[in-house]
Amino acid sequence: MGNTINLTAADGHTLSAYVAGPANATRGIVVIQEIFGVNHHMRDMADRFAALGYAVVTPALFDRAERGVELGYTPDDIAKGRDYRMKLTDAQVMADVEAAAKHLAGKKLGIVGYCFGGTVAWWGSTRGKSFAAASCWYGGGIAGTKDESMSCPVQMHFGEKDGSIPMTDVDAIRAAQPKAESHVYMGAQHGFGCDERGSYSKPDYDLAQQRTVEFFAKHLG
Repeated sequence: MGNTINLTAADGHTLSAYVAGPANATRGIVVIQEIFGVNHHMRDMADRFAALGYAVVTPALFDRAERGVELGYTPDDIAKGRDYRMKLTDAQVMADVEAAAKHLAGKKLGIVGYCFGGTVAWWGSTRGKSFAAASCWYGGGIAGTKDESMSCPVQMHFGEKDGSIPMTDVDAIRAAQPKAESHVYMGAQHGFGCDERGSYSKPDYDLAQQRTVEFFAKHLG
């Protein structure tokens, strides 16, 4: 179990973040939230990486719109999450991501994100300055920014039956980024890695998590 701290972004904004794992670790991971805030699922994912020996930071990206956002997965929650997301600029999001990375300064860093965070993890490779590897789980905005240049190795995970990311998008991403490692999980839906959602698929989560852990072990040492 971790605890909550405050971070300060380059523009002076103060945001909260969930931190876990050994402070003296030589490797770190920034975990990026879905549109539901830094809720129980995100803290649980952070704890799983912390248990592997990583220092982990999960920045509360929605703090710029409203502090302490923790949503569930009902249609109303999804609508609220999308509304919070629309109140943020991409530049603000990346400023908060870099603040999380700065907290882990001196460590070799990876970034992993889910849903909205999957797109942000992609941006961590293309727009960020701090990461040696990026793992992107079902990022719906990756297709729209697929032509950006990677600055570190990237791994992507998509569900074949994801209603918000058609396979035509995945094909376009693969064509634009042939050096990125991408995996499609047959029959899996959006959010297949969240055990608190109806779309959860344990076999697909287990495989995607195994691949992510091995990917970070390879690139972070």
